[in-house]
Amino acid sequence: MDNRDITILKHMLKYCDEIEKTINRFGNDIEKFKQDNDYKDSLSMKIFQIGELANHLTDEYLEKTKNEINWNAIRGMRNRFAHGYGKMDSSKIFYTAVEDIPIIKKFFKKELTK
Repeated sequence: MDNRDITILKHMLKYCDEIEKTINRFGNDIEKFKQDNDYKDSLSMKIFQIGELANHLTDEYLEKTKNEINWNAIRGMRNRFAHGYGKMDSSKIFYTAVEDIPIIKKFFKKELTK
């Protein structure tokens, strides 16, 4: 794996850890999430950053791992934040954080121990 990809994956893993900490701080409660703009903005920015970083992985790495992780979905979420944050479905953001992020976190950890 290219050193650039390793560095990017480390940053992405850091954002996954921060998402987990934020959920632990505010609570795993979708109603609280929907009512608390600080909570919503905090998770959203971290998910956005993961998507942004995915855009900088090498084409070779994206191609090699495309069957293990849906990079298009990760980058697509970033694009929705960038171009329509005010129209985003709060439930989608919340469930991305509590359901999808742990899965990609596990993938990043596996990749970084190779």
